[in-house]
Amino acid sequence: MLDPHKIRQWIADGLPCEHLTVDGDGHHFEAIIVSAEFAELNRVKRQQRVYQVIRDKLDSGELHALSMQTLTPEEWRTRQMNG
Repeated sequence: MLDPHKIRQWIADGLPCEHLTVDGDGHHFEAIIVSAEFAELNRVKRQQRVYQVIRDKLDSGELHALSMQTLTPEEWRTRQMNG
């Protein structure tokens, strides 16, 4: 069974993140990824950037499903202030 901490490390190793959480049940995972690299990118391009980092894990079948929220630091701060 895959540990969410391992997925978190894979993402952190390939993408500078201001905030990063990964939760899951061992099969399906959800991530909140906050990175300045997402500035000026639409949602699809942001997700493609994350998939670029973990592509080998997806291709090998080690990771099957990851849903994600991708935010810029500014979007993250706004979300935190607004609850």
